[in-house]
Amino acid sequence: LKVKFDDLEVALDFEPEAGLADSGDLETDLADLIVAVGEAAKERGSAMILVIDELQYVPEEQLAALISALHRASQKQLPVTMLGAGLPQLLGQMGRAKSYAERLFEFVAVGPLEADAARAAIRLPVEREEEAIDAAALDAIAAETQGYPYFLQEWGKHSWDAADASPITAQDVAAATQSALAELDSSFFRVRFDRLTPAEKRYLRGMATLGPGPHRSGDVAEALGVKVSSVAPTRNSLIAKGMLYSPAHGDTAFTVPLFDAFMRRVMP
Repeated sequence: LKVKFDDLEVALDFEPEAGLADSGDLETDLADLIVAVGEAAKERGSAMILVIDELQYVPEEQLAALISALHRASQKQLPVTMLGAGLPQLLGQMGRAKSYAERLFEFVAVGPLEADAARAAIRLPVEREEEAIDAAALDAIAAETQGYPYFLQEWGKHSWDAADASPITAQDVAAATQSALAELDSSFFRVRFDRLTPAEKRYLRGMATLGPGPHRSGDVAEALGVKVSSVAPTRNSLIAKGMLYSPAHGDTAFTVPLFDAFMRRVMP
């Protein structure tokens, strides 16, 4: 077994147990493996938790095998569980992979922070440094970031850097907004943009003309001057890439706030 991250590699050499998880069928083998680990954990009074981020990118066959394995461990009352995170379409993907997934797992929606929580996320770190930020500045940051946690970090950093003295003011936030957007444009947004095909970029640019969204698929097609059916494959590929999601049947939304404005900047 080898695990490599950047220049660091860790390897373990051991003889595999014959007959365990070696049938060649992923669903059977993964279930056998999870059960074996769960039984070992139970014997030792311990537990195993699988922590998986970006779960929506797991192919359906592998997702089905994972769900089946956890179901089997649950039936045997083994101390095995999973903590997964993914985009909103994950619930539908898991339901398609295994119909009983919605009964096996608890799905918790994690959206943007509420306005009060967003303000606290900025105010408390500032106060820990024995400095201050005024209410207008907090309101401006909460509005600009739309409560998106990573954006709160960016605006907090740039607002801190922009301020010459305490308290941080709305004027400091206005200056920070320019530098924060410039940094997002060159990194966070740009990385996503560079993964797109020309057709996908055109779709997103057409959608961006309509604003933040969500938008009806028909409205996006109309903005592009094409039929819905002709751009359906492009929409599906953007959902698969995690650029868009469908909050309701026929609706389409950006997965990241402010991406519509970025598309208008990068493709005037």
